[in-house]
Amino acid sequence: MSEYVDWPNGHDEPVGLTVLLPGRNYPATMPLLTFAGRAAVQHGWHVRAVSWDAPDLDTEATVEWVGTQLAEAVGDFEGRVLVVGKSLGTCGAAYAAARDYEAIWLTPLLHLPQVVQAMSDNTNRQMLIGGTDDPAWNPDAARSTGGTITQIDDADHGMFTDDAVRSAEIHVEVTREISRWLGNT
Repeated sequence: MSEYVDWPNGHDEPVGLTVLLPGRNYPATMPLLTFAGRAAVQHGWHVRAVSWDAPDLDTEATVEWVGTQLAEAVGDFEGRVLVVGKSLGTCGAAYAAARDYEAIWLTPLLHLPQVVQAMSDNTNRQMLIGGTDDPAWNPDAARSTGGTITQIDDADHGMFTDDAVRSAEIHVEVTREISRWLGNT
């Protein structure tokens, strides 16, 4: 079962609902999701952060489970939906594609054909962000989705390097790219 936290945003009429889907060991309080959520608020979105204790399942069951968590987070909201998924959260791509949701995929699991296919099937705009030192990142698969791609040299699955300052710079760079993308709606 998942839990949700709605972030205060100060907008009387938000652009839509942003759902933050975490990774297995990467909650919405970690930098990539926190900064993506703050950028969404800045651009007028209502943000709902999901937290979960993800079960260990095979790929097909994981895709279904994450899709169910996304469905429950969206609930009966009617309007524009933006999904921001990190790692395991990117398994929500099939549900997002079926409902034509906009999406930002952070360190997507591009080694899973089901995830790549779902992202390719989404006709709405998407952004994929990954690092060259992340074993789950595949630049060819990313390009095949038709989404906007941001690739960070030497970044791992958490968007970190061995250099603390460079890691902080990467998070600033990623946040700028997300904010720019959100501003182009």
